[in-house]
Amino acid sequence: MPRSSPYHIDLSDDERRALESLARRSTSPYRDVVRARIVLLAAQGLRNDEIAARLDTPRQVVPGRVDVARPGTTASTSSA
Repeated sequence: MPRSSPYHIDLSDDERRALESLARRSTSPYRDVVRARIVLLAAQGLRNDEIAARLDTPRQVVPGRVDVARPGTTASTSSA
């Protein structure tokens, strides 16, 4: 059974708007569009396998969402 992500992503209204805008841009690099969509779906509480299915991407790509949780910053999973 798929596990839920231990990370919870809370987006401000500005962050959500920026990600939604990026996710809609046809001129943005594909990688950036997919990352924006992953973060938006993760913020809705979807599991990694659900996100992968919705975006038709390998499930292994989705956990990288933690690294791009917020535009302009990086989330860290280490306790360093």
